Amino acid sequence: MSASSAWLDLAAESIAVKVRWMGVVLGVALVELRAAQGASGGNVAALRLLLALGALYALVDTSFSLRGRVLLQRSPLVISVLESVFIGLLCHFDFGSGITSPFRYYYVLSLVSCAIRHDRRTTYATWLLHCLSYSTVPFTEPLGWAAFGWEYAITMVLLFWVTWASTALAELLKRARRDLQILNARLQSSHDLLEQRIAARTRELEEMQATLLHQEKMAAFGLLAAGIAHEVGNPLASISSLVQLLQRREQDSYTRDKLQLIEQQLRRIQTILRELVDFSRPSTRQIERVQLNRVLDEALSIARYYKGGKQRNLVVELEPDLPTFTANRDQLVQLFLNLVLNAIDATERGGTVRVRAFRTEDAVEICVEDDGPGVPQELAAKVFEPFFTTKRTGTGLGLFVCRKIVEQLDGTLRLHRSELGGAAFCVQLPVAREQRAVRQADTRVGAIAGADS
Repeated sequence: MSASSAWLDLAAESIAVKVRWMGVVLGVALVELRAAQGASGGNVAALRLLLALGALYALVDTSFSLRGRVLLQRSPLVISVLESVFIGLLCHFDFGSGITSPFRYYYVLSLVSCAIRHDRRTTYATWLLHCLSYSTVPFTEPLGWAAFGWEYAITMVLLFWVTWASTALAELLKRARRDLQILNARLQSSHDLLEQRIAARTRELEEMQATLLHQEKMAAFGLLAAGIAHEVGNPLASISSLVQLLQRREQDSYTRDKLQLIEQQLRRIQTILRELVDFSRPSTRQIERVQLNRVLDEALSIARYYKGGKQRNLVVELEPDLPTFTANRDQLVQLFLNLVLNAIDATERGGTVRVRAFRTEDAVEICVEDDGPGVPQELAAKVFEPFFTTKRTGTGLGLFVCRKIVEQLDGTLRLHRSELGGAAFCVQLPVAREQRAVRQADTRVGAIAGADS
C-alpha cells in the first residue's frame, strides 16, 4: 500500500470514528437535558445504559482504528445488525417519542459511517436493516399502526437519500484514491528511473574522468621516460664509441676481457633504454593481430626493471603458442604490466609473483598471483572502482583501466584467492571464432589420420 493510499484510509477511518463519538456525545447531552426537564422513570436509566454501551463500542472502535484496523471488518453486517437494534432501543426508550425520537437520526450517522468504510452493497444492506428496525418502533407504542404517518415517511425517504448520496460520495472518493494510487505508482516509477539514469550518467562521468586522468598520467610518464632515455642515450653512445676505438688497439688479455665486459653491459643498458622508449611512445589506436606470448614477454621484461622487481621471485608459466588476438598491442602490454606491478607492490622482498597463461575450452586465461596479504573480503567489490586504492601513493585508476581494456575485448577480469596465499587477478579472453574453427578442423584431421593409421 502506498503512502497516499494509507493516508486516505486513515483519514476515512478517522471520519467514521468521529461520527460515532459525535453521536454518543449528542445522545448523552439529549438524555441529560430531558432528565433535567423532569422526565423520570426507567427510561432515563435505560437510555444511560444504552449510551454507555455505545460509548464502550466507540472506544473499542477507536482502539482498532488507532492500530490501522476496522472492527469486524470481515463481518460488517454484524455491526449493522447491532447498530439497528441499538438505535431502535434508543427510539423506544426515548420517553415515548417513538418514531419522532431525535435518536432516529442515528440511522443517518450509521449509514454515513458504513458508506465510508464499506462497499455499496454493504451500505444498502445496512439501509434495509435500519428500515426494518425503524419500522418496528411503532409496534412498541400503544398507537401501533396509527403511529405511521408523515414523520415516518419523511424519515424513510431521508434514510434512502442519505444512503444513495453517501455511497455515491464514497465511491467518488474511492475512485479518486485509486486514481491517486495509479498516479503515485507512475510517479514513483519515473522517480526510480530518473535516479537510475542519474546514477548511470554519474558513473559514466566518473569513469571518463578516471580514464582521462590515467591517460594524462601515462602521457606524463612517457614524456619523462623518453627524456631520460634521450639524455642517457647520448653519453652512452659516446662511451660505446670510445670502447670500440680501444678495442681496435693492441691490448693484453686482461684489458681485452674488461673491454668486452664493458661492451656487454653497454648493450644491456641500450636494450633497457630501447624497451623504455618503446613503452613511452604514444599509444596508438591501431588494431592488429597480436601474439599473446610476445605481449606477455614484453610486459614481464619491463616489470623486471620496476623497483623491487629483482627482489621478487618471478615465476612464469606460459603455455607455448598461445593464440593471437585482434586487439591494441599497447593496451594489452599496459594491462598485463599493471597487474604484475600491482603483484610486486603487494609482496615483501623475497616474495613470489607467479604469471600463468593457459588455454581453456573456448578462452585463454592469464592469472597474475602473489603471496602477499591479499585483498580483504569487504574491499573485494571495490577494487575495480575508479579512484579506489589501498596504496599510500596510488591513484586508484590501474585496475579500473585494466577492467575497461578487458571489457573492450569481451573478456572478464576477476579477483580470486591465490594458491600462494595472496590475491590472484585472472583475465579471461574469449578465443576468436576462426581460431575455434581451426582447432576443430585440426582435431577432425587428426582423428581422420588416426583412424587411417
